Amino acid sequence: MATGDPDVLDRRTLNRSLLARQLLVERSAMSAAQAIGHLVGMQAQAPNPPYIGLWTRLAGFRVDDLAGLVKSREVVRLVLMRGTIHLVTAQDCLALRPVLQGALEQGLKGTFGRKLEGLDPAQVAALGRESVEKEPLTLGGLGSVLAERWPDRDPFALANVVRNLVPLVQVPPRGLWGESGQAVHTTAESWLGRPLTPAVAPDTMVERYLAAFGPATVKDIQAWSGMTRLADAVRRLRPRLRSFRDENGLELVDLLDAPLPDADTPVPVRFLPEFDNILLSHADRARILTEEQRKLVFTRNGLIKSTFLVDGFVSGLWRIEQRRKAATLVLEPFRPLRRQDRDALAAEGAELLAFAAASATTRDIRFE
Repeated sequence: MATGDPDVLDRRTLNRSLLARQLLVERSAMSAAQAIGHLVGMQAQAPNPPYIGLWTRLAGFRVDDLAGLVKSREVVRLVLMRGTIHLVTAQDCLALRPVLQGALEQGLKGTFGRKLEGLDPAQVAALGRESVEKEPLTLGGLGSVLAERWPDRDPFALANVVRNLVPLVQVPPRGLWGESGQAVHTTAESWLGRPLTPAVAPDTMVERYLAAFGPATVKDIQAWSGMTRLADAVRRLRPRLRSFRDENGLELVDLLDAPLPDADTPVPVRFLPEFDNILLSHADRARILTEEQRKLVFTRNGLIKSTFLVDGFVSGLWRIEQRRKAATLVLEPFRPLRRQDRDALAAEGAELLAFAAASATTRDIRFE
């Protein structure tokens, strides 16, 4: 329900805004590259989730639409926002990494500070860069190379110095649908044949976040990016922003011309992959799931389970079980579903199975 105050945005209005900007109210005609750019990348701890994430957002998306971009080096996988692996366009790789560099350096100190005491990180980064540009390496292989120079240090910590200080991209076949194996790295500059963009203020990045995730609080922007002190960027952007309040009285900022659909806008059921950024990009996730649901979706070891949306909100988990040539989509609702919602999930789920289990000769859907 609307609040009655045009300057206060309720939970449903924020939900509809988020879904519209995330291309989930209706499938978009954007190309895969355009969508990845609009979304400011897709979290990609595992190779397959971005394919599902694009399938659920784009009309007529095919596996080769993304696999081709990976092979042609038009998109890459590397550490960016929140210190996690993201799939981004080559342009965003070169532009965003310098903006996020300070946060990645702070993250390195927070995680490995004691293990790196007395060590010159710049020397480690230089040797690491030389090594992966000579021959792409796994993090384990990189750690072994660095341990030859610093035998008294933890190889994993040494490898992460390079991971955080040097833009390491994961090279194919990593990132291709259905491919397995360890991630192998080289530098972004070597892989793309271009230098990084000189570091700039985060203002443009903040505007792009709002276009894909807004309206949002400063804390939301910081939670998505992993950066701090972004209030300064918001202050500089004020002339190009509008301001609202959420139901808790917190200020939300937004682009002047960004879509703000009505709270009662009808939305279809949607299937989201593991690690989808829509669940990870706000300090307050109430616009998409409750705290009780978060505990069911976010595991203790850092995994984010696949979910489905009913009426725009997280309403359960899904997984595909495959045995030989048989594939079953298993849905676990968090609450009893109306028959029309079960029917809609079954219909959309059949399309998901046809995409994600294309080689299966028999497909089934089971509610648990």
